[in-house]
Amino acid sequence: MQLFGKKLHLNTDFASLIEGCKKGDRRSQKAIYDALAGKMYAVCLRYMGDADSASDILQDGFVTLFTKIDSYSGEGAFEGWARKIFVNTALMKLRKKDVLGQSEDIDAAWDVASGSPSAIENIGYNELVRMIDELPPGFRTVFNMYVVEGYSHKEIAEAMGVSEATSRSQLQRARAMLQSKIKSKY
Repeated sequence: MQLFGKKLHLNTDFASLIEGCKKGDRRSQKAIYDALAGKMYAVCLRYMGDADSASDILQDGFVTLFTKIDSYSGEGAFEGWARKIFVNTALMKLRKKDVLGQSEDIDAAWDVASGSPSAIENIGYNELVRMIDELPPGFRTVFNMYVVEGYSHKEIAEAMGVSEATSRSQLQRARAMLQSKIKSKY
């Protein structure tokens, strides 16, 4: 990546960009935006499930990032700190929509017999991502948080304002629904 005509080394140059952002420097903000936008958009899309909502979350996330950049302590990876902002921004939006409450009535996923272990071997990455994107919002959110982001059920429950049992139930239903989609395809 280029920054002001020179190659940007993310590990060493983020510190100077962060300092620039703390001073309100637009070029530093743009450089951070350019470095992170692609990855953070993918995170937003994974949670929101559609491009328009993901774009809105991306914009809101960067506003929050630049507003709260003073709170970054310098410990840990800046990209990891930023990622949490985008995940939390998406979760706030999903909480407002009550996505876990909406998906609670979807019982079709419970009627799935266990699929063949070889079926997963036949599916491509892009197709699996598409299937995850097609999950109901509540299932998709918990699946992403638990499987992809590595949150515990306790952390998911706290973030989403639900019980740990609801988090576990949503994950189990998401997995069953994915198994059903894979089984019907293969």
